[in-house]
Amino acid sequence: MTGLFNAIDMISKILSRIAEAVTLVLVASMIYEVAARYVFNAPTIWAFDISYMCTGTLFVLGAAYALREDAHVRIDFLAQKMPLRLREWIEGLVFVCLLTPIYGGLAWFAIKRAWRAFETSEVEMVSPWAPLVWPFYGLLALGLTALTLQLAVQGLRAFAGAPNGSFELKA
Repeated sequence: MTGLFNAIDMISKILSRIAEAVTLVLVASMIYEVAARYVFNAPTIWAFDISYMCTGTLFVLGAAYALREDAHVRIDFLAQKMPLRLREWIEGLVFVCLLTPIYGGLAWFAIKRAWRAFETSEVEMVSPWAPLVWPFYGLLALGLTALTLQLAVQGLRAFAGAPNGSFELKA
């Protein structure tokens, strides 16, 4: 199990690095757009599309790694009053029994949507640029799949009493 869990952790880390690269693309494209619009009076037709596609993908691609690193916002005022083992079991139940199926369903829907967009060569209809949307949908599906896997792993780790460590059952 540890090898599988470490592989999922590595996938999450790789996707977070891709999210970092997407952030650079977003920043560079916005700087270019501002310069083109205000310095040269020549706005681009693609800036809006790039901005929402990059923002959406960087958020979803980084979510699994943020979960792995326990970087999501929590409100722990009740959890702090519980015994550690009870907290871990509740976290395990929520991650494995509630969130993993929900995000698994979202990932499945996103995969089907991306595949349909690929098969039909769907383009963004409201944009004058009209970019293909399957790469955007595909990255969203990849990020949601990674988040689903990371939720399952973190839930199983919580059951084992090692939410941020190795998977070893405690007696």
